[in-house]
Amino acid sequence: MITDSNRLKDFIIDSGLIPRSEVEAIAKKSLEKKKYLGEVLVSEGKLSEDELTRAEAYLLGIPFVNLKGQKISFDVLSLIPEPIARKHNIVAFKKTPTVLEVAMLNTEDLTAIEFIKKKVGLKILTRLTDKESMKDVLLQYQKSLKAEFGDIIEKEANTLTTISEDGEAPDEEELKKLAEDLPVVRIVDTLLNHGILQGASDIHIEPMDNQVIIRYRIDGILHDAMVLPKTAAPGIVARIKVLANLKLDEKRLPQDGRFKTESAGEKVAFRVSTLPVYYGEKTVMRLLRESVSGYTLEGLGFHGTPLEHIYEATKQHTGMILTTGPTGSGKSTTLYTILDILNQPDVNISTIEDPIEYQMSRVNQTQVKPEIGLTFANGLRALVRQDPDIIMVGEIRDKETASLSINAALTGHLVLSTLHTNSAAGAMPRLLDMEIEPFLIVSTVNVIIAQRLVRRLCKTKEKYFLTAPEIDTLKKNIDLDRVMKTLKEENVVAPDAVWETIPFYRPQKSEESEDGYKGRVGIYEVLKMSPSIRALTLKGGVASEIETQAKKEGMMTMLEDGIVKAVQGLTTIEDVFRVVSE
Repeated sequence: MITDSNRLKDFIIDSGLIPRSEVEAIAKKSLEKKKYLGEVLVSEGKLSEDELTRAEAYLLGIPFVNLKGQKISFDVLSLIPEPIARKHNIVAFKKTPTVLEVAMLNTEDLTAIEFIKKKVGLKILTRLTDKESMKDVLLQYQKSLKAEFGDIIEKEANTLTTISEDGEAPDEEELKKLAEDLPVVRIVDTLLNHGILQGASDIHIEPMDNQVIIRYRIDGILHDAMVLPKTAAPGIVARIKVLANLKLDEKRLPQDGRFKTESAGEKVAFRVSTLPVYYGEKTVMRLLRESVSGYTLEGLGFHGTPLEHIYEATKQHTGMILTTGPTGSGKSTTLYTILDILNQPDVNISTIEDPIEYQMSRVNQTQVKPEIGLTFANGLRALVRQDPDIIMVGEIRDKETASLSINAALTGHLVLSTLHTNSAAGAMPRLLDMEIEPFLIVSTVNVIIAQRLVRRLCKTKEKYFLTAPEIDTLKKNIDLDRVMKTLKEENVVAPDAVWETIPFYRPQKSEESEDGYKGRVGIYEVLKMSPSIRALTLKGGVASEIETQAKKEGMMTMLEDGIVKAVQGLTTIEDVFRVVSE
């Protein structure tokens, strides 16, 4: 929703929100850029989006409503289906026998208004709201749907108890029928939608002696979601195998597959793995959100000097950027975010991946298929003949892939890849173990990022201060003087702050989250290849020597970065130590 720039300019000057001289200068800039004045005011930091929305509402004569923190009845909320609400940013918040009041971000979206009018058969009164209000209300859909999904699954699971009564394992034909059975379809669809809404990264379906346990991994922690009767297992597994195009009657060997679905306007790919266990087949599905747009390095948790090192590395036309860490530590997301920065019309980007976790426009992505000979190494050989400027290799697993990646970096390409090491300094010894010559490593590697993911605290949290014994305990594991220096340099704490006066935070149960956490944020160490680290690598230096030298040159370790984020109120000290293994 956009109002006239001249009217907006006059209103802002008259209201005294911004000095006249600044408004005139920005108005001139918006004319030169052919952009709406409101957009430029927000981008320059002169107005918040909320303030702009309120000003526009006043000028257009549309009532403004603030829905932050307001609980809306699900009967009213559900009058607008969630996919429509999310797609058009429109929610119902008040209803009378003849009128439905809706809040929108764009009151000129006549298509959405007309659709809702036909659906509910009531007069629609539009109100303007801000993005934070819309976000809060859309979150209420999830809370209400969780309860609804639980009821659906319980009801359909009870229907399933009559499907298999003789106790014998069903054959392929019976499994096909089970997979198409309406209760089975509803249960699996509900499990998938529930997992997406919960923000799960994995769904575990685990057969036991007399029941099936469903667990979701949310923010890195497994949670029991529900328990189903044992008789539900064959149908659920069969349905998932049909979706993933796996063999229905193969239960003795592990299988891997993949399928896609869409929920609440979001495309999600599911990577499926089945494994024979004592009581049947365990199924694990990894949820992969297929769009990476909207991520930024700052949003992932990078800051200060490490962030500058990464941006410097992205400006290089050759060399390697490596990310390291265990499975599920966010390495791929970091690389895709860097690719998103590099993804410009004047470069050719090609990737070889297993699997393709995110889909990116204008990027040529190739899926590894070892069964037909398309390995990382063979795929990489083909990629370099495709005239790429930038290459991403999903993972360097062996000597051949490492050699080809380094050769590509030496011959005029920027190469991004991942390694499985515990620290940034451990990447060099790992490459040496793969029999890569030290002089090749130091000639190609620009920067190495090691990372973990910690749980992010909700807005509702409990403040506390460290005691002297707690500070002494921290000092045994972390150089607190280095951390304090960083905190002061980045203006996180006052110049005269001491540890006893710096607040930390604990999780607190709230409506938003039962355990006080929502989402995750990265903690990082970023090692820039310096002359002294090159010299150490050429001598065959071990990881501890390289890390010591990097710390002397200012590298912040993951633990230290974790403490910085704990001071910022993003996470807890306990969660930092939970994910960083010494």
